[in-house]
Amino acid sequence: MYESPPHPRQHPAVPDCEQQPQFAAGPPPARWRYKPRRAWWRIRAVRAGSVFTVLALCALVILAIVRDQTGTHGFLVGLGLAVLPVPLLLAAFRWLDRVEPEPWRNLVFAFAWGAFAAALVAIIANSFATRWIATATADPAGAESLGATVIAPVVEESAKAAAVLLIFLFRRRDFTGIVDGVVVAGFTATGFAFTENILYLGNAFGEDQEAGASGLASVTAATFFVRIVMSPFAHPLFTVLTGIGFGLAALAPPRRRGRWRRIALPLLGLVFAMGMHALWNGSAVFGGYGFYLVYACFMVPAFALLTWLVVWTRQRELGTIAAELPAYAAAGWLLPGEPLALSSMRARSLARDAAARTHGAHAHGAGAPGGRAAARAVAEYEAFATSLAFLRHRAHRGTVGPDFTAREQELLHHLWQRREVAGPALEYAARATGRLRTPPPWQPPWQPYGYGPPPSQHPAPHRNYAAYNPYRQQ
Repeated sequence: MYESPPHPRQHPAVPDCEQQPQFAAGPPPARWRYKPRRAWWRIRAVRAGSVFTVLALCALVILAIVRDQTGTHGFLVGLGLAVLPVPLLLAAFRWLDRVEPEPWRNLVFAFAWGAFAAALVAIIANSFATRWIATATADPAGAESLGATVIAPVVEESAKAAAVLLIFLFRRRDFTGIVDGVVVAGFTATGFAFTENILYLGNAFGEDQEAGASGLASVTAATFFVRIVMSPFAHPLFTVLTGIGFGLAALAPPRRRGRWRRIALPLLGLVFAMGMHALWNGSAVFGGYGFYLVYACFMVPAFALLTWLVVWTRQRELGTIAAELPAYAAAGWLLPGEPLALSSMRARSLARDAAARTHGAHAHGAGAPGGRAAARAVAEYEAFATSLAFLRHRAHRGTVGPDFTAREQELLHHLWQRREVAGPALEYAARATGRLRTPPPWQPPWQPYGYGPPPSQHPAPHRNYAAYNPYRQQ
């Protein structure tokens, strides 16, 4: 009997899926008709290569512009003098970030963006705006003053803030609070100040060459004293305000009630950065001693206040570790003294040193780690435990995504892999620093530090994470 074909508008039926479907042998991958594909811009190598290419082109252009304005000799002199404060500033910001260090790739990107991309945008935009104002008003002197006090702060702070915004958007997992915002902003501004100082010092050297001046009475010496000795922290101080705004936005809840905070706080920080920058650049309007007046009455107190804020925030981060990790210690993931040691920078350092000395002296077994490997394992353990504490804290605040369980299990797995080396070292550091005063019940000879349960009492390392509640009492 003839059966009519299905109507053209009628969709074919979907076959039922069995509990364990059986598939025929498929063709080799070379003959696949349907291959898994993704957009080319989602490939990690493409994105990293694009960022590197853009920054490299910006570097070539900005360095060529600076060399053209200062001359070869001025460029080399400016480069040699401008690099002096850079290591000190970067080390200071890195010191502030010791609790949960920002990945180096983010910091390198921030510095490169400030030194090349932001500096290029600033020098082009400032020059164009100043010339346009001078042409429109027929007042070159007024255009220079307006450009320095209004145009430059807006352009330069916006260009530097772009690096903080990019890391905030695309490296959100690494951007968790105020300290992260301060460190990223500080690296960006340090890079920007480095390039700007090359320009100023190179031009000053060129003026001295034309006038035949040298020594302490030269323009180069005066510029070096003002920009390198007295105010190397000026640009970082301005941009740190933007970083604080982004850091506060990172603490906002992800739901709708936190959306306006994530928008308004970075903008408010940027406005404050522009205002402080404008006050600094316009200090000459207060007379011959305007620079020193603004420096003493405003810049130094602001720098001290922000330094105190960042140090206080770091202490709060250590307090978060001390408050969140005991739950994991009670569940058996950590030894009792580990939360106390992990909440002290001195105990952390002592644990790394103790692991290096102990394992370096007793690394005779085939699989025993050496001193450097043991210290590195403890450092990694400290970093993972810190991330775990902050993850749990954000979960309490409601600022963590639906992948909380997967991220927690991943961090617990990393801790478990390094527990044999790091646990006793941190337990020893907690007792050595006086943070854990209860004496150990016994000290077996197998334990290199004399603290902790024997291996027979350790839970199995291959615990089924899916069926295990890490907050349940054992």
